[in-house]
Formats: sequence, C-alpha cells, structure tokens
Amino acid sequence: MSGLEEFLTPEITGIAVALLVMLAVGGVIFSIFAPTLSGTKRRDQRMEAVAARPQSEKQRKALRDVDRRKKSIQDQLKDFEERQRAKHDKQQKISLKTKMEQAGLEWEMKHFIIFSVICGLIFLVIGFILGSGNLLIALALAFAGSVGFPRWYVASKRKRRFNAFLDELPNGVDIIVRGVKAGLPLGDCIKVVAREAREPVATEFRKITETQVMGISLAEAVARLPDRVPVPEANFFAIVVSIQQKAGGGLAEALGNLSKVLRGRKAMKRKIKALSAEAKSSAGIIGAMPFAVGGIMFLIAPDYIMTLFVTTTGNIIIAGCLLWMFVGVMVMRQMINFDF
Repeated sequence: MSGLEEFLTPEITGIAVALLVMLAVGGVIFSIFAPTLSGTKRRDQRMEAVAARPQSEKQRKALRDVDRRKKSIQDQLKDFEERQRAKHDKQQKISLKTKMEQAGLEWEMKHFIIFSVICGLIFLVIGFILGSGNLLIALALAFAGSVGFPRWYVASKRKRRFNAFLDELPNGVDIIVRGVKAGLPLGDCIKVVAREAREPVATEFRKITETQVMGISLAEAVARLPDRVPVPEANFFAIVVSIQQKAGGGLAEALGNLSKVLRGRKAMKRKIKALSAEAKSSAGIIGAMPFAVGGIMFLIAPDYIMTLFVTTTGNIIIAGCLLWMFVGVMVMRQMINFDF
C-alpha cells in the first residue's frame, strides 16, 4: 500500500482526471455531431424531400389501386373471421346426423337405431357369457353397446376420414396449381381433382362441382367445403379461393404457397407424434402397471388380494385407488396431448 501511495502523487492524479474529463467531453461532442459528419442527417433529409415530392397521376392511381385492394382483402378476412366464429359456435352443437355425413356414412337415423339395437344385443350376449349369467353385468354391457359403441364408431370413422382428407388435400391443391399455370379455369381444375384424386378429396370436390351446377357461384360452393370437412386446412383453401375470386391476384402462386403450408403442417403433425410417442408409451405403461400387478397378485396369492374385494375397507381402498388413477391418467393425458 505504501508503494501505491507513493505512485499516486497529486500530479499523476490530476493528469488522470484531466484525461477522463477530455474523453467524456469528446464522447459527448461525437454523439452530437456524428449524424452530421457521417451524412446520416443529410440522407434522412433527402429521403423526406423525395417522399414529399408531388407524384405523377399514374403513381397516385397505382397507390389508390393498391390501397383499394388492401382494403378489399382486409374486408374479406374480417368477413371470414365472423363466418368462422359463427361456424365454430355451430360446430359445438353438431348433430348426430351431421357427424354421420362427415364420417362418410350414408345412414339415416333409422339405420343408426338399427345398428345400435344390434350392437346392444351382441354386447348383451357377451355380458351373459363373461359374467356367467350375471344380469347386472349383461345389462351394463348392453347399455354400453347400444349407446356408447355406435357413437364411438361414428366418431372413429369421422376422424379417419378427416385424416385421409388431410393426407390427400395437398396433392389436390398441386393439381389445381398445375392446371391454373397451364391456363385452365379454376372450375375445370376442380373437376380434374374430382376425377383424379383419392377419396375422400374426390368426393368433396365432386360436391363442389355439383353445387355449381345448381347455379351457385364457385366461391360460395368452395366456402361450403369447411362445413362438410371442419378442419383448418379446408378453411384455408376456401379463404384463398374466395379472396382470389373477389379481389383478384395470382391464384397459382397463392395456392402454391397454400400447398407448402399444408405439407408443412402435415410434417409438423407427424414430428409431434414421433416426439410424443415415448411419453405416450410411458403413460400407458404407468397406467397399466397397477392392473398388471393386481392380476399377478391374484394368480400368485388370491386369498391375499381378495381381501380388497370382500371387505368394506378393501372396497373403499379400491375406490380411492381408481379415483386417483383416473386423476393421474387425465393429468398425463393433458401433458402429452398436443393440439396441432
């Protein structure tokens, strides 16, 4: 410390303070005059002057056309948002008949009732066989077969049909893009998709052409597609076609970009499924482990495990375990169920 005090003499300290003051003053001066010295200020002034110059009549007309088109597109998007909100509210109260139509089942309600009765009888017989003549078990299975199984079957068919539609829709859009680039009208391109594409895209595009025959415009016919197939991809297609029909623009480029978006969404969907497969497998193993352990214990020591079924305390324990198992399964399901 004595050496440092000897080094920091008053003369050296004064010189250091003076240098620091000079650097601070120089920095302030540089920050003030830097824009002027570098030409940034002159550039900004020149850009403002150029922007303020009176434009020619042709330029003003072009700007008015661009503004008019932007406003038209904004109005179209706003209208579609309102339609989508109304469709979403409507889809929350979708009827069973509509679900059967979306599943591709050409059933009337009487066919669904007959199918439900047949399933109920089959499950009743299975309940009698498995329950060794126990009426309660047979009636419970009959109720599940007549009420739950038919609705599960319709929902499963509906989901599979939507997945098949999403797999084939990008190919159909590519057909339309190539046809439009070749000079074909959009209506003819849709007819080609109705003939050449795989199901269910061919059926849905065939309904568009059949709707046109009834005198409805192409934009309105395409706008009905999301009602029959309520998936975001079908809505994207309807929005692009409707905006192009009303506002103009390059349809081939817009549909080409839409095809890339659809394929990107499909690739992301598969990637999410692959990344979540391990978590779903782990959740399935964890959920099945208590039942597997209980079954093994029943085979090894039936008297030990039967205490849970023949005593009141055991029944309470089983009820509590099933409740917490259900809560745990629902929590794991929410953690690994990704919405895309």
